[in-house]
Amino acid sequence: MANLLLRGEPLGSPQGSASPIEAVLFDKDGTLSHSEPMLLALARARVQHCLVLAAEHGSGLERAPELEHLLNRAYGLEAQGIHPGGITAVAARDHNLIATATALTQVGLSWPDALVIAEACFARTDALHGAGAEQPPLPTAGLASLLDRLHGAGLVCAVISNDHEEGIHTFLARHGLSHRFEAVWSADQQPRKPDPGAVHGLCARLGVAAERCALIGDAASDLRMALAAGVPLALGYRAGWRQPPCLDPGTPVLEHWDELEAQPAACPSPPCGGMAGS
Repeated sequence: MANLLLRGEPLGSPQGSASPIEAVLFDKDGTLSHSEPMLLALARARVQHCLVLAAEHGSGLERAPELEHLLNRAYGLEAQGIHPGGITAVAARDHNLIATATALTQVGLSWPDALVIAEACFARTDALHGAGAEQPPLPTAGLASLLDRLHGAGLVCAVISNDHEEGIHTFLARHGLSHRFEAVWSADQQPRKPDPGAVHGLCARLGVAAERCALIGDAASDLRMALAAGVPLALGYRAGWRQPPCLDPGTPVLEHWDELEAQPAACPSPPCGGMAGS
């Protein structure tokens, strides 16, 4: 077990006492990975392919500007990049597909036709994301050193993400990080984030109680999920996006992994490894 320190100050209960933990659960996109360039390319490609497919279908051509606006809003596309709380940044593929089909219905397509176009659009653009991404994301700055520090303090790490399991494992393997993560909870498992049951499912895989974990993510929904699941330490990471994510007031916030340290927790009395008086 170990205590986490943020900028030299122990993290713990609201009363100020340290909360020793056994495991750290990490979000992936925007936390472990600097995925904004990949997601920006993906969202822009989805918009363009959707406009082309709607025109080919004979629908939406006269309302193309409206459809483009709706898709930009749905995907969280902004002048400065991707909104870190938008659907492209935080939601699974199938949720993005439903949002795309919904936008298509707003310009007059039937739901069956909208689904066909959305599925065709995603089939054309899937190569931009996940395991086969043409612009694979890099780890966020200082991540490898942080993982080494956590490991050295005796903590285990795991990933909880709405990416698919193949994409998570490909990212970790590509950057030599697989050996630092004991378990993964992905969009392939149920329930998904932000259901607190996702935390409980991952903790069960680790064999660690939620009350002995910390969770680090870039979305308010992740951190609320953690607290609802009984995780005592929920930390916000803000350096993964050009536009810093909006987190709930009072959330402990990291701007760089160098700000986080781990120290092995002091053994309670009697000393570890023996009974008092032995």
